[in-house]
Amino acid sequence: MTTLTTYLLFDGKCEPAMEFYKSCLGGELALTKVGESGAKDFLPAAMHHKVVNARLKGGGIDISASDWLMPSQTPTRGNTVCMFLSGGTKHELKIFFDKLSEGAEVTDPLKEVFHGLYGALNDKFGVRWMFQTSSKE
Repeated sequence: MTTLTTYLLFDGKCEPAMEFYKSCLGGELALTKVGESGAKDFLPAAMHHKVVNARLKGGGIDISASDWLMPSQTPTRGNTVCMFLSGGTKHELKIFFDKLSEGAEVTDPLKEVFHGLYGALNDKFGVRWMFQTSSKE
């Protein structure tokens, strides 16, 4: 079965970003740096400290990421990728929102709207997050 996994590209900040997400959301983090992988033979030594693959998985969370590994191209920052946390209880959603709000730009504080509890923010790494639950709890 094909599954959709959110994939994030960071400009040298993949490891601290994924560690932060793990501290907020839990789960198991597997992280491989260029120098520990087969990619080391294809990339300059100055890039061996960068993350070639990271995956945070557990409790319904599944996020994959890496550092930008194309030296001939420049990454473009934007909100083209959005993480969407939905379902669960209002209490659980508020805990995630509060933790991810650390150093973030909160664009939509958590509030009751027509489809339940909703909020959104751009975290301290520039990643857009949306939160929603229609739970009565």
